[in-house]
Amino acid sequence: MIKFLQVLIDGTLVGLVYGLVAISFVVIYRASKIVNLSQGEVLVFGALFLWTFTFGMKAIGFNVPLWLGLLITIAACIAFGLLLERFVFRPLIGQPAFAIFMASIALLVMLRGTAQLVWTAETRPFPAFLPAGALQLGPFVVTTKLLIGAIFTILLTIGLHLFFTRSRRGLRLAAVAEDHNTALSLGVSVRGAIAVAWILGTVVATFGAIVFLSGRIVSLEVAAIGFKALPVALLGGLESIRGAPLAGVLIGIGEAVAMTYLDPLTNGVASNVLPFVVMIGVLLIRPQGLFGWKKIERL
Repeated sequence: MIKFLQVLIDGTLVGLVYGLVAISFVVIYRASKIVNLSQGEVLVFGALFLWTFTFGMKAIGFNVPLWLGLLITIAACIAFGLLLERFVFRPLIGQPAFAIFMASIALLVMLRGTAQLVWTAETRPFPAFLPAGALQLGPFVVTTKLLIGAIFTILLTIGLHLFFTRSRRGLRLAAVAEDHNTALSLGVSVRGAIAVAWILGTVVATFGAIVFLSGRIVSLEVAAIGFKALPVALLGGLESIRGAPLAGVLIGIGEAVAMTYLDPLTNGVASNVLPFVVMIGVLLIRPQGLFGWKKIERL
Protein backbone atom coordinates (compact mmCIF):
# COMPACT_ATOMS: atom_id res chain seq x y z
CA MET A 1 0.00 0.00 0.00
CA ILE A 2 2.84 2.41 0.83
CA LYS A 3 4.45 1.65 -2.52
CA PHE A 4 1.21 2.41 -4.34
CA LEU A 5 0.74 5.71 -2.49
CA GLN A 6 4.35 6.65 -3.31
CA VAL A 7 3.61 5.97 -6.98
CA LEU A 8 0.55 8.24 -6.75
CA ILE A 9 2.62 11.03 -5.19
CA ASP A 10 5.36 10.76 -7.82
CA GLY A 11 2.80 10.63 -10.62
CA THR A 12 1.00 13.70 -9.30
CA LEU A 13 4.17 15.79 -9.10
CA VAL A 14 5.41 14.76 -12.55
CA GLY A 15 1.92 15.26 -13.95
CA LEU A 16 1.83 18.84 -12.70
CA VAL A 17 5.06 19.50 -14.64
CA TYR A 18 3.31 18.12 -17.73
CA GLY A 19 0.43 20.43 -16.87
CA LEU A 20 2.79 23.41 -16.79
CA VAL A 21 3.96 22.68 -20.33
CA ALA A 22 0.36 21.99 -21.39
CA ILE A 23 -0.62 25.49 -20.22
CA SER A 24 1.71 26.88 -22.90
CA PHE A 25 -0.40 25.03 -25.51
CA VAL A 26 -3.61 26.37 -23.99
CA VAL A 27 -2.71 30.07 -23.85
CA ILE A 28 -1.75 30.01 -27.53
CA TYR A 29 -4.83 28.08 -28.61
CA ARG A 30 -7.23 30.26 -26.61
CA ALA A 31 -6.46 33.29 -28.77
CA SER A 32 -5.24 31.92 -32.09
CA LYS A 33 -6.99 28.53 -32.41
CA ILE A 34 -3.58 27.07 -33.27
CA VAL A 35 -2.24 23.84 -31.76
CA ASN A 36 1.48 24.49 -31.98
CA LEU A 37 3.06 21.07 -32.46
CA SER A 38 6.51 22.64 -32.15
CA GLN A 39 5.91 23.71 -28.54
CA GLY A 40 8.50 21.18 -27.35
CA GLU A 41 11.09 22.86 -29.57
CA VAL A 42 10.02 26.25 -28.21
CA LEU A 43 10.73 24.87 -24.73
CA VAL A 44 14.17 23.72 -25.87
CA PHE A 45 14.91 27.19 -27.26
CA GLY A 46 13.97 28.72 -23.91
CA ALA A 47 16.28 26.26 -22.14
CA LEU A 48 19.13 27.00 -24.55
CA PHE A 49 18.59 30.75 -24.16
CA LEU A 50 18.93 30.34 -20.40
CA TRP A 51 22.07 28.21 -20.77
CA THR A 52 23.55 30.82 -23.13
CA PHE A 53 22.95 33.73 -20.75
CA THR A 54 24.34 31.85 -17.73
CA PHE A 55 26.85 29.06 -18.34
CA GLY A 56 27.51 30.16 -21.92
CA MET A 57 28.43 33.67 -20.82
CA LYS A 58 30.55 32.26 -18.01
CA ALA A 59 32.54 30.20 -20.52
CA ILE A 60 33.66 33.37 -22.29
CA GLY A 61 34.55 35.20 -19.08
CA PHE A 62 31.30 36.94 -18.06
CA ASN A 63 29.83 35.82 -14.74
CA VAL A 64 26.14 36.56 -15.08
CA PRO A 65 24.04 35.98 -11.92
CA LEU A 66 21.24 33.46 -12.31
CA TRP A 67 18.52 36.06 -11.66
CA LEU A 68 19.94 38.36 -14.36
CA GLY A 69 20.34 35.48 -16.79
CA LEU A 70 16.69 34.59 -16.15
CA LEU A 71 15.53 38.16 -16.85
CA ILE A 72 17.53 38.30 -20.09
CA THR A 73 16.10 34.91 -21.07
CA ILE A 74 12.53 36.10 -20.50
CA ALA A 75 13.24 39.13 -22.70
CA ALA A 76 14.69 36.85 -25.38
CA CYS A 77 11.64 34.56 -25.14
CA ILE A 78 9.29 37.52 -25.56
CA ALA A 79 11.16 38.53 -28.73
CA PHE A 80 11.19 34.91 -29.90
CA GLY A 81 7.44 34.50 -29.37
CA LEU A 82 6.73 37.73 -31.25
CA LEU A 83 9.00 36.57 -34.09
CA LEU A 84 7.12 33.28 -34.46
CA GLU A 85 3.73 34.97 -34.35
CA ARG A 86 4.64 37.79 -36.72
CA PHE A 87 6.46 35.91 -39.46
CA VAL A 88 5.07 32.37 -39.27
CA PHE A 89 1.48 32.33 -38.03
CA ARG A 90 0.11 35.84 -38.56
CA PRO A 91 0.19 35.45 -42.37
CA LEU A 92 -1.88 32.27 -41.89
CA ILE A 93 -4.81 33.98 -40.14
CA GLY A 94 -7.96 32.97 -42.00
CA GLN A 95 -6.23 30.11 -43.83
CA PRO A 96 -7.54 26.50 -43.70
CA ALA A 97 -6.71 24.47 -40.60
CA PHE A 98 -4.64 22.06 -42.71
CA ALA A 99 -2.32 24.89 -43.79
CA ILE A 100 -1.75 25.91 -40.17
CA PHE A 101 -1.17 22.28 -39.18
CA MET A 102 1.47 21.84 -41.88
CA ALA A 103 3.09 25.16 -40.90
CA SER A 104 3.46 23.95 -37.31
CA ILE A 105 5.13 20.75 -38.51
CA ALA A 106 7.47 22.74 -40.74
CA LEU A 107 8.26 25.04 -37.81
CA LEU A 108 9.06 22.01 -35.65
CA VAL A 109 11.64 20.77 -38.16
CA MET A 110 13.03 24.27 -38.72
CA LEU A 111 13.44 25.03 -35.01
CA ARG A 112 15.13 21.69 -34.36
CA GLY A 113 17.52 22.26 -37.25
CA THR A 114 18.22 25.84 -36.15
CA ALA A 115 18.94 24.74 -32.58
CA GLN A 116 21.36 22.09 -33.85
CA LEU A 117 23.02 24.61 -36.15
CA VAL A 118 23.50 27.29 -33.48
CA TRP A 119 24.12 25.21 -30.35
CA THR A 120 25.10 21.84 -31.96
CA ALA A 121 23.63 18.54 -30.79
CA GLU A 122 25.86 18.12 -27.74
CA THR A 123 24.36 17.99 -24.26
CA ARG A 124 24.90 20.82 -21.78
CA PRO A 125 24.46 21.22 -18.02
CA PHE A 126 21.39 23.22 -17.06
CA PRO A 127 21.49 25.77 -14.23
CA ALA A 128 20.19 24.45 -10.91
CA PHE A 129 17.46 26.96 -10.12
CA LEU A 130 15.64 24.60 -7.79
CA PRO A 131 17.20 22.78 -4.82
CA ALA A 132 18.11 19.13 -5.26
CA GLY A 133 17.34 16.36 -2.80
CA ALA A 134 14.11 15.07 -1.32
CA LEU A 135 11.86 15.52 1.68
CA GLN A 136 11.03 12.60 3.95
CA LEU A 137 7.37 12.77 4.92
CA GLY A 138 6.81 9.72 7.09
CA PRO A 139 7.23 6.67 4.86
CA PHE A 140 7.05 8.79 1.69
CA VAL A 141 9.80 10.55 -0.26
CA VAL A 142 8.99 13.76 -2.14
CA THR A 143 11.45 15.20 -4.65
CA THR A 144 12.09 18.81 -3.65
CA LYS A 145 12.28 20.37 -7.10
CA LEU A 146 9.17 18.54 -8.30
CA LEU A 147 7.31 19.74 -5.22
CA ILE A 148 8.37 23.34 -5.86
CA GLY A 149 7.47 22.92 -9.53
CA ALA A 150 4.03 21.59 -8.57
CA ILE A 151 3.39 24.55 -6.26
CA PHE A 152 4.56 26.94 -8.99
CA THR A 153 2.24 25.27 -11.51
CA ILE A 154 -0.75 25.67 -9.19
CA LEU A 155 0.05 29.34 -8.48
CA LEU A 156 0.61 30.05 -12.18
CA THR A 157 -2.69 28.37 -13.04
CA ILE A 158 -4.54 30.53 -10.51
CA GLY A 159 -2.79 33.67 -11.75
CA LEU A 160 -3.50 32.98 -15.43
CA HIS A 161 -7.12 32.07 -14.68
CA LEU A 162 -7.61 35.36 -12.85
CA PHE A 163 -5.84 37.18 -15.71
CA PHE A 164 -8.16 35.66 -18.33
CA THR A 165 -11.35 36.15 -16.31
CA ARG A 166 -10.81 39.37 -14.31
CA SER A 167 -8.37 41.67 -16.15
CA ARG A 168 -9.30 43.85 -19.12
CA ARG A 169 -6.48 42.42 -21.27
CA GLY A 170 -7.44 38.86 -20.35
CA LEU A 171 -11.11 39.42 -21.18
CA ARG A 172 -10.04 40.74 -24.58
CA LEU A 173 -8.08 37.55 -25.12
CA ALA A 174 -11.16 35.56 -24.11
CA ALA A 175 -13.23 37.48 -26.67
CA VAL A 176 -10.68 36.66 -29.35
CA ALA A 177 -10.78 33.01 -28.31
CA GLU A 178 -14.57 32.96 -28.68
CA ASP A 179 -14.70 34.42 -32.19
CA HIS A 180 -12.30 36.65 -34.12
CA ASN A 181 -15.02 38.49 -36.04
CA THR A 182 -16.99 39.18 -32.87
CA ALA A 183 -13.86 40.48 -31.18
CA LEU A 184 -13.15 42.78 -34.11
CA SER A 185 -16.69 44.14 -33.97
CA LEU A 186 -16.10 44.99 -30.29
CA GLY A 187 -12.94 46.93 -31.15
CA VAL A 188 -10.52 44.29 -29.89
CA SER A 189 -7.22 43.96 -31.75
CA VAL A 190 -7.10 40.29 -32.78
CA ARG A 191 -3.48 40.52 -33.92
CA GLY A 192 -2.41 42.17 -30.67
CA ALA A 193 -4.23 39.55 -28.61
CA ILE A 194 -2.65 36.70 -30.54
CA ALA A 195 0.80 38.28 -30.10
CA VAL A 196 0.24 38.43 -26.31
CA ALA A 197 -0.84 34.78 -26.35
CA TRP A 198 2.34 33.74 -28.16
CA ILE A 199 4.46 35.68 -25.68
CA LEU A 200 2.72 33.95 -22.77
CA GLY A 201 3.06 30.55 -24.45
CA THR A 202 6.80 31.00 -25.00
CA VAL A 203 7.50 32.28 -21.50
CA VAL A 204 5.41 29.55 -19.82
CA ALA A 205 7.24 26.90 -21.87
CA THR A 206 10.55 28.33 -20.62
CA PHE A 207 9.36 28.09 -17.00
CA GLY A 208 8.44 24.49 -17.77
CA ALA A 209 12.02 23.93 -18.92
CA ILE A 210 13.34 25.42 -15.66
CA VAL A 211 11.23 23.09 -13.54
CA PHE A 212 11.84 20.02 -15.69
CA LEU A 213 15.58 20.51 -16.31
CA SER A 214 16.85 22.23 -13.16
CA GLY A 215 20.24 20.72 -12.36
CA ARG A 216 19.97 18.23 -15.22
CA ILE A 217 21.09 18.12 -18.85
CA VAL A 218 19.60 20.08 -21.75
CA SER A 219 19.63 18.50 -25.20
CA LEU A 220 17.48 18.51 -28.33
CA GLU A 221 15.74 15.33 -27.14
CA VAL A 222 14.11 17.32 -24.32
CA ALA A 223 11.59 18.52 -26.93
CA ALA A 224 9.81 15.18 -26.50
CA ILE A 225 8.10 16.59 -23.40
CA GLY A 226 6.03 18.72 -25.78
CA PHE A 227 4.44 15.61 -27.24
CA LYS A 228 3.80 14.25 -23.73
CA ALA A 229 2.13 17.52 -22.74
CA LEU A 230 -0.10 17.59 -25.83
CA PRO A 231 -2.37 14.72 -24.60
CA VAL A 232 -2.59 16.58 -21.28
CA ALA A 233 -3.77 19.75 -23.03
CA LEU A 234 -6.31 17.80 -25.08
CA LEU A 235 -7.62 15.91 -22.06
CA GLY A 236 -8.01 19.07 -19.97
CA GLY A 237 -9.49 21.05 -22.86
CA LEU A 238 -7.53 23.36 -25.14
CA GLU A 239 -9.42 26.42 -23.84
CA SER A 240 -9.16 25.56 -20.14
CA ILE A 241 -6.27 26.93 -18.08
CA ARG A 242 -7.41 25.10 -14.93
CA GLY A 243 -8.01 21.88 -16.85
CA ALA A 244 -4.33 21.51 -17.82
CA PRO A 245 -2.88 20.75 -14.34
CA LEU A 246 -5.85 18.52 -13.46
CA ALA A 247 -5.38 16.53 -16.66
CA GLY A 248 -1.64 16.49 -16.00
CA VAL A 249 -2.26 14.83 -12.65
CA LEU A 250 -4.42 12.16 -14.31
CA ILE A 251 -1.86 11.47 -17.04
CA GLY A 252 1.05 11.58 -14.58
CA ILE A 253 -0.59 9.09 -12.20
CA GLY A 254 -1.54 6.80 -15.07
CA GLU A 255 2.00 6.93 -16.43
CA ALA A 256 3.54 6.27 -13.01
CA VAL A 257 1.24 3.30 -12.37
CA ALA A 258 1.98 1.89 -15.83
CA MET A 259 5.71 2.40 -15.29
CA THR A 260 5.63 0.53 -11.98
CA TYR A 261 3.26 -2.33 -12.72
CA LEU A 262 3.04 -2.72 -16.51
CA ASP A 263 6.47 -1.74 -17.85
CA PRO A 264 8.14 -4.89 -16.43
CA LEU A 265 5.64 -6.93 -18.47
CA THR A 266 5.87 -4.86 -21.65
CA ASN A 267 9.60 -4.04 -21.80
CA GLY A 268 8.97 -0.41 -20.84
CA VAL A 269 6.39 0.27 -23.57
CA ALA A 270 3.21 0.77 -21.52
CA SER A 271 4.12 4.05 -19.83
CA ASN A 272 5.31 5.60 -23.12
CA VAL A 273 2.18 4.60 -25.02
CA LEU A 274 -0.40 5.49 -22.34
CA PRO A 275 -0.59 9.30 -22.91
CA PHE A 276 -1.21 8.82 -26.63
CA VAL A 277 -3.84 6.13 -26.03
CA VAL A 278 -5.57 8.69 -23.82
CA MET A 279 -5.21 11.33 -26.55
CA ILE A 280 -6.86 9.11 -29.17
CA GLY A 281 -9.62 8.21 -26.73
CA VAL A 282 -10.30 11.87 -25.96
CA LEU A 283 -10.45 12.78 -29.67
CA LEU A 284 -12.89 9.94 -30.33
CA ILE A 285 -15.15 10.32 -27.29
CA ARG A 286 -14.94 13.93 -26.08
CA PRO A 287 -12.96 16.13 -28.54
CA GLN A 288 -13.38 19.27 -26.40
CA GLY A 289 -11.70 17.56 -23.42
CA LEU A 290 -12.92 17.45 -19.84
CA PHE A 291 -13.19 21.21 -19.35
CA GLY A 292 -13.04 22.63 -22.89
CA TRP A 293 -15.70 24.78 -24.50
CA LYS A 294 -18.43 22.80 -26.21
CA LYS A 295 -19.67 24.80 -29.16
CA ILE A 296 -23.42 24.87 -29.78
CA GLU A 297 -24.58 25.82 -33.26
CA ARG A 298 -28.16 26.88 -34.06
CA LEU A 299 -29.63 25.74 -37.35
